[in-house]
Order: sequence, then structure tokens, then C-alpha cells
Amino acid sequence: MFRLDNKTAVITGGGSGIGKAIAILFAHRGADVYILDMNEEGGKSVAHEIMQAGFIGVFKKCNVSAQAEVRNVVNSIERDAGGIHILVNNAGIAHVGNLEKTDEADFDRLTEVNIKGVYNCLHEIIPVMKKSGGVVVNMASVASTVGITDRFAYSMTKGAVAAMTLSIAKDYIKEGIRCNSISPGRVHTPFVDGFIAKNYPGQEKEMFEKLSQTQPIGRMARPEEVANLALYLCSDEAAFVTGCDYPIDGGFIKLNT
Repeated sequence: MFRLDNKTAVITGGGSGIGKAIAILFAHRGADVYILDMNEEGGKSVAHEIMQAGFIGVFKKCNVSAQAEVRNVVNSIERDAGGIHILVNNAGIAHVGNLEKTDEADFDRLTEVNIKGVYNCLHEIIPVMKKSGGVVVNMASVASTVGITDRFAYSMTKGAVAAMTLSIAKDYIKEGIRCNSISPGRVHTPFVDGFIAKNYPGQEKEMFEKLSQTQPIGRMARPEEVANLALYLCSDEAAFVTGCDYPIDGGFIKLNT
């Protein structure tokens, strides 16, 4: 069960965190994995780890907010692999601040990556998938459905991701394309460690524990746990699942109210 043999998977933001965990898991489950990331060092490292394990992992440096760049990369993948069967739109950036603390540059920066980046990858890969069917998983967030303090721009972009998920699922269901989204709560990634170190120097341990306790289950998620859900949604075992959002949040949405 949960095999991805003979599938080509494109993972954006696959050079670290959740994207890295998804890329590695998908490769171990039989997919040929293409990692799209701006972080050349991280992307190459993940691809190397996959290859060292005896699987196919290829890094492509790509700015997902630039459509022409995405088109060129997608064209090269289709030429090399013969098709694209799985897309995981994982690349994204964050911003801390309410409306008044979100200036135009912040707003534009998040829109370019978190919204336009998802649109660009969908725009270029969906036509490829139409040839033989495919699966899309978009990375949304609990912030797309629950008000979170000081996350104005981030929440806005993830709400757009949730809406795009429904549109793709509706418009392409007869083309054999499924589309779902995942809404993680707080996940322990290098971003979280960097955020704590930058904003709370000397209080790292205390703040890590405080952030962990915001999830009713008492800890942050591990990237591998999100990857397991992505694997299910991209596998044939989920062939009857489309147009859905899956929170993976340690009870955050339902048990914090």
C-alpha cells in the first residue's frame, strides 16, 4: 500500500522542513522526485540524500514566483521524465504582524510566493497532468480557517491556497486530476528554530516549550507526520478523495475553541 512506483513527483520548497520530509518519503515509496527550491544548498543536499539511498532525486533551482522560470523547469522535467503525476505545492514564506504591522512590501512578498507561486506551478503542471491524470496537494494552514494573532498576511495567502484547491478539484475532476490541501498546525522545522533564536535570544528553550503547548496535544508536529498525510493523499489508496482540506494540528482547530 501507499506506493508511488512509476510516478514523477514535483515538490516545491523541497530543500528543507516539510518539503524535505515529503521528498524523501515519496522517493522511498517509489516516485522519481524533483525538488524545486531557491535554496541551492538545501535542495542539492536532499537530492543527494535520496540518490545515496538508491532512489531518483533531482534538484532544480526555481523561483516559483516567476512564471517563465517555472515553465522552463516544468518543460525540462517533462522532457526528462516523460510526464508529471504528482505536484506538492509546499513552498511558502511567513510574516509575523497584524494589519498595521504589514507594510506593502511584506504583503507583496507573501503574495508573490504563497499565492502566485502556487498559481504558477498549477498553471504550468496541470496541462501536463491532463495527458494522463494526476494528483495535487497544496500546503494550506490552520491559519486559513482560524484567526491567529499577528498573522494577517500569512493567513490571507493560505486562505487563497484553500480556495485554489477547491477550484482545481472542481474544474479538473473529469480530467482525472485530484486536488486536496493539508492544513498543518505548528510544525517543528528549521524556520521555527530560526524564529525563536532571532526573536527570543537566551530564551530558546522556554519559548520552544511555550509554542509547543499552543497545540492541545502538547507538542509541535514533526515534518515526517505531515509527509505521511501527503503520501496518503497522493497514493492510489486516496483515489476517491478530492476537494478536501486535511488539518493536521494536534487538536488546534477543534480543541482550542
